[in-house]
Amino acid sequence: MPENEPWDYTLYIPNDLRAVTVCRRTLRLILTLHGRIGLVDTAELVATELISNAVRHTKGPAALRVRQSTEGVIWIGAWDTDPEPPEPPQPLSQVTELETGRGLGLVMACADSWGWQPSARFGERGKYIWCDLAVA
Repeated sequence: MPENEPWDYTLYIPNDLRAVTVCRRTLRLILTLHGRIGLVDTAELVATELISNAVRHTKGPAALRVRQSTEGVIWIGAWDTDPEPPEPPQPLSQVTELETGRGLGLVMACADSWGWQPSARFGERGKYIWCDLAVA
């Protein structure tokens, strides 16, 4: 497969904290096999934050989606069953001592861009929270 050919994977998971590890390891494998090893650590961090929020703060299933655009940008998104928008992220300098509330701040600090959009899966309303990682 050519380096900048688009690809797209979606991993559907149950509401189970063990699924976060499954997602992280699956993402590492996908990026490694597509020659994006330089993005693995950052991608794992943002995906872990996104998918763990989806599992911790909702009662339904979730999904991790990772894709590459024709421009080579890596897009990582997590779908969950809560249609409410996420809380605005706090700057990391304001939440370093807190036990929770750093997730989207980490995503914002590590990603080139991020956002959210309403979405439905499994017949349930929900949302996708996504971020982009540019390939150097």
